Amino acid sequence: MKASFALILPLLLSLSNAQVPHWGTCPEPPLQPNFVLKQFLGTWYEVAKLPAQYEKGRCIETNLTMNADGTIKVSSSEIRKGQLKTMEGTGIVEDINQPAKLGISFSFLAPYSPYWIISTDYDKSALVYSCTDILRLFHVDFAWILGRTRTLPADTINKAKDIFTKSNIDVTRMISSKQQGCDKEF
Repeated sequence: MKASFALILPLLLSLSNAQVPHWGTCPEPPLQPNFVLKQFLGTWYEVAKLPAQYEKGRCIETNLTMNADGTIKVSSSEIRKGQLKTMEGTGIVEDINQPAKLGISFSFLAPYSPYWIISTDYDKSALVYSCTDILRLFHVDFAWILGRTRTLPADTINKAKDIFTKSNIDVTRMISSKQQGCDKEF
């Protein structure tokens, strides 16, 4: 089994946006208690992240607004190769009993991906996690430190990394996001 898995692993990695896989299933981190979606809506800037193949630009930000049907409009943007690139998707609360477990999709053909709010104070910072199990043998995860401003104090970032680590989420590869030169027009 291990030999055939070793042959399949490169193919699976290409399907998982070239993220680094971890053995075992996804961790189940504790989520923001008493999460209030309305307070979380608005613009969030990506301050730090686990590297993601689909996020190659700088000045990454996401704006969340409520749609009339109760879904969430997700508008993300980044500057890549000198051009502003935008994407729009839809978010949902996957379980009303766990309102901090959101799902987001950027295509009506794609399933909702986890977008779990581990921690937020709503007006300064938020920790978001996403993880996908692959064949229940390993998982690929994403983690973001978000801010209502383009930068956060080093102490806030260090505390955020500690929260991820205590939640069994490996953030040793976490990098700072590029948020300089974002205000010029395109």
